[in-house]
Amino acid sequence: MSVVDGIRSNARTARWVGIFLVIAGIVSLFSPLAAGIALATMVGLLLAFGGISLLVLAFRAGSFAHGMVGALSLVAGVYMMAEPGVALVTMGVFLAMYFAVAGIVEVIYALRLKPEQGWGWLMFGGVVSLLLGIMMWRQMPFAGAWAIGVLVGIRLLMSGFQLLAIGGAESDVANAVDDAAGA
Repeated sequence: MSVVDGIRSNARTARWVGIFLVIAGIVSLFSPLAAGIALATMVGLLLAFGGISLLVLAFRAGSFAHGMVGALSLVAGVYMMAEPGVALVTMGVFLAMYFAVAGIVEVIYALRLKPEQGWGWLMFGGVVSLLLGIMMWRQMPFAGAWAIGVLVGIRLLMSGFQLLAIGGAESDVANAVDDAAGA
């Protein structure tokens, strides 16, 4: 595979992932409570699965520490699946921090990419993410369960648009390299 083919392949993947993220964001925006509860339930399921795995390891290896962490993970996961609404409040705090940190990182990365094509979308997405994090933090604990679904939906849309822009830029670069190689 040539370098140009590699760039084209990644551009296509970036565009498809971008389309998927835009669709996921729209679905989340139209049913934010369901998206929030689904998110809390999925995190609970993953914690429970991880807890069971650690308990198996603890049993086989005789590790008290792994057993304690496994039991804690299992209990937290089961609780999150049983009470996803309560879990959303806790998740809201973590998501607010995630949005703020992701926004700061994306703004810094966008400034480093400037003036490359697509840097503006990255900057815009980073600013939106940072503002979402601040907005959510200021509304704690009153940000309703629906807020997480809405904010995650907006974040998914921004990420999708960023990947579509970057995928388009990668495709343009591949075409330019191909044209230069052919000349």
